[in-house]
Amino acid sequence: MILTHGVGGRQDLPLPLEYVIAGAVLALLVSFGLLVLTTRRAAEGEVVGPRNPRGWPLPRLGRVVDSPAWTALWRVVGLLIFAYFVLVAFAGADNALNPIFGMTYVWLWVGIVPFSLLFGPVWKAISPARTVVAGLTWLRGPGDPPLHLSARLGYWPAAFTLLAFAWLELVYPDNNYLGPVRLWLAVYLAVMILGGVLFGEEFLERCDPFEVYSSMVAKLSVWGRTQAGNLVLRTPLGNLDTLRPAPGMVAVVSVLFGTIVYDSYRESPPWLQLVQSPEISGSTAYLISNLALISFPLLMAGFYCVGTMLTGVGDVPRRALPAELAPSIVPIIVGYVVAHYLSYFWESGLATLRNASDPFGNGSDWFGTADMPVSYFFAFHATLLAVIKVAAVIIGHVLGVWSAHIRALQVLPKKHLVTGQVPLLLTMVGFTVGGLYLLFAA
Repeated sequence: MILTHGVGGRQDLPLPLEYVIAGAVLALLVSFGLLVLTTRRAAEGEVVGPRNPRGWPLPRLGRVVDSPAWTALWRVVGLLIFAYFVLVAFAGADNALNPIFGMTYVWLWVGIVPFSLLFGPVWKAISPARTVVAGLTWLRGPGDPPLHLSARLGYWPAAFTLLAFAWLELVYPDNNYLGPVRLWLAVYLAVMILGGVLFGEEFLERCDPFEVYSSMVAKLSVWGRTQAGNLVLRTPLGNLDTLRPAPGMVAVVSVLFGTIVYDSYRESPPWLQLVQSPEISGSTAYLISNLALISFPLLMAGFYCVGTMLTGVGDVPRRALPAELAPSIVPIIVGYVVAHYLSYFWESGLATLRNASDPFGNGSDWFGTADMPVSYFFAFHATLLAVIKVAAVIIGHVLGVWSAHIRALQVLPKKHLVTGQVPLLLTMVGFTVGGLYLLFAA
């Protein structure tokens, strides 16, 4: 049996139907309200949205954050975490109490979202691959990297690697054994270090799946940079407006959203009836799961591309519109991550912290958390959890719709300000209503 996300966990109660209906109606009302508001202001000649957001300068904090000592501090923190990770990966017991599984599937994969929202691109700061590449580059001496990374490659490697990690977490039957996790992470680290040495930091910015994920989510934080590299405080939408399109960005957001949707759908009764049917063998169920994991991102990408390309009535070619509007999907992804993983992150994250104090299962207490009880707060406050889930999806929808409208108004002529945005609006509403339905059905 495949453990949930490789570490097991509690399954939340489905959302009450009235919450789903209220959320869907609210999403529709807010969407059309934003459409009317933005188009009216744009038709009157007012500039809508942060085309060139500047933000509030933070010179003192910027000097601290940009100092070599600050950078070195977080490099050391990253290396210490990595050293502990290697220790438990090779010397820890091969059972569910080994903290490597929670560190990988909970702290890293799910924790990227809240940590990046709060602190900016955290993985870029603590990535062991970046630290090793920086050291090897220093030993090599000054000069450009030996090879040049083609701009046409874009984020495509990150998209495929994100899908590969989702496969390990959600589909692979032995995802709760040390061997497969060690192998996947070892190959990932080796490829990132080799690519960083050959192609420079640009390789890590475009190909490291965790850095790409963290950096995209960080665009919804309040921490931003000017073109000169100075630290500023911005609104989340102002920061998101600085995320420029690139090849493969549509693939990245489709994989992130599609794999989360697949994770929700595989908890629904129709899916469980299919894969647990007596007529379906274990190997067939495994094949179906693999096909579904690939199909959901493809369906998300197809639905999104059709909706955005139907919006194309401006000067931008229709084929370029999906990439131009792709950053507006990031808030929807973040909202759905919060809705789907909140209780899992809370409970499994605390359990991982407890296990981390006793990595070898010999009764030690390295960090003073070995006897810490795991809080099941959300299990006893189901109504609060349901409200948070609906609120997270709706807030993500509102931010995504607002961002999409701003970007659409930059390319649409005035006579098509409303008709040009309707397909895009329906696409965003479809994502939100579909997410609410899965939270209700699971």
